[in-house]
Amino acid sequence: MEDVAQLLAGRDPFAVANVSTETQRTAEQFLYRQAELLDEKQWDNWFALFADDGFYWMPAEEDQTEGDGQPNIFWESHDLMLMRVARNEHPRAHSQAPHNRLCHVVSNVIVESEEANGDLVVRSRFHCAEYLRYEVRNFTGKYRHYLRKTGDGYQIAVQRVDLVNREGPYEYVLQWWL
Repeated sequence: MEDVAQLLAGRDPFAVANVSTETQRTAEQFLYRQAELLDEKQWDNWFALFADDGFYWMPAEEDQTEGDGQPNIFWESHDLMLMRVARNEHPRAHSQAPHNRLCHVVSNVIVESEEANGDLVVRSRFHCAEYLRYEVRNFTGKYRHYLRKTGDGYQIAVQRVDLVNREGPYEYVLQWWL
């Protein structure tokens, strides 16, 4: 998966692929659906968006080109994501009492490339507000997805999340995915 992570890191930040309207719309709907599933904490459905070998990556640095073996905010495989949900949803997870609420907005969805096998590289922008204990935290940034074409649609091979405020101070640790 490291090669896909490097592929996402080394992309032209202004590339735009000449794709069909249907491909563009499918990519947009996929990202909107992902945001909705995160907001509603529909974990099984959200996990189903990821390939079995998929990774969720939030690098610590903007110019970071590798995830594995590097300092990251997140570099999580399917198993690590499952562990995070189990920990956060546990009845004794005091950091999650009361439970938070999230609201994602995804925009500026651009298909950067369409591979010969149908895989897509898609970039977008996002804003996520998190409400917890009478406080709202705001996160903004850029997504870059490597979407693997399957017989049933697309699955996330790697999702890279570059936070605008990645080095900002936080009163409490980021528990959920943006």
